[in-house]
Amino acid sequence: MSQFAQAQKEMKRDSICSGLHDLECRDVVKTFGNHVAVDQISLSVKQGSFFSILGPSGCGKTTLLRMVAGFGNPTSGDILIKGHSVLKTPPNKRPVNMVFQHLALFPMMNVAQNIAYGLKRKGGITQSAIDRKVNDALERVGLPGIGGKQVTQLSGGQRQRVAIARCMVLEPAVLLLDEPLGALDLKLREHMKLELKQLQSQFGTTFVYITHDQSEALVMSDQVAVMNRGRFEQVASPQELYYAPASAFVAGFVGDSHRWSAQVTEVHGRALTVRTPTGQMFRASTGDRAHARCGDHLDLFLRPEAVNIDLANGCAPSADAGFNHMSGTLESLLFNGANSRAMVRVTSGDLIPVALPQNLNNRGLVQGAEVRIRFAADQLIGFPAANGGCQ
Repeated sequence: MSQFAQAQKEMKRDSICSGLHDLECRDVVKTFGNHVAVDQISLSVKQGSFFSILGPSGCGKTTLLRMVAGFGNPTSGDILIKGHSVLKTPPNKRPVNMVFQHLALFPMMNVAQNIAYGLKRKGGITQSAIDRKVNDALERVGLPGIGGKQVTQLSGGQRQRVAIARCMVLEPAVLLLDEPLGALDLKLREHMKLELKQLQSQFGTTFVYITHDQSEALVMSDQVAVMNRGRFEQVASPQELYYAPASAFVAGFVGDSHRWSAQVTEVHGRALTVRTPTGQMFRASTGDRAHARCGDHLDLFLRPEAVNIDLANGCAPSADAGFNHMSGTLESLLFNGANSRAMVRVTSGDLIPVALPQNLNNRGLVQGAEVRIRFAADQLIGFPAANGGCQ
């Protein structure tokens, strides 16, 4: 059984106990003519969790979210909310609400009227009860007393919170968020990532969030599904996605990495010796995945923070068999506070990114310096090459 089929089987098994999950998708497929936009997706989202779907544009994540909201049904498969299929339930009757990228607030209404809109459409609620719910929602999103303001008078972050309050006042089982931070500037986006996580924890409502921004997914989520070409490559915690990616796509899409192509020349369990097309020899690892064989072609990934750097005129490195050593020139320094990088041009011509501490001056690392870099063999992780295996 393939890794994908096994993962799907395990997700189906986990979803049997529907009472523990607010949202389930079971073998969901969506086609548009000959194009398969969503391909055999199964997932279970636990009650009160923050679940993100992360992937590049065109991978099918918005199509999947819209089907959950009711703006289209699957070609096959089922979608359940609170254990009940919603395929025959129209969007306005589903216990979900959706926050769109451009928020869709009504400019002709003030803040309180925007938030109350869904309650009035629902009917059967007195005006005093509506006012109480609106005020409570504004209090909970940290905007008390602004109900009389026009939405055009609000900042981008305030409008974001009003859009969430408008949804949460209806007490949905699941709140769907379609890249809601995409239209914000960088500083506000960073701030709103933290606010969204805090709001989700405060309300205790299940959030399903889609994004192409890995930082958003990693910072806010309890679980993340990495989506590619209509399928989930991996569903895991942010930590597991980063430190134990299940595929070359996940390794390349989540976080920064340097990538090499190489062929396996020796195998010792999960420890490998590999050769790149330029003749470099590395020690590498397959991590927790299946063993490689001699002759296999791999894609190798190395995180910048896994690389150590020293001046070439310093102490010579020990001949540690667990490390790879390379010489090169420090071509540039990219200052970004705690995320500063050095770009090292090694003798093979590759440009290797190296994460740096903040005390650069104390280490004598300057542009043009001759340096040595080293990294542990178990930090250079190999996956079957995308263009095939053994040749």
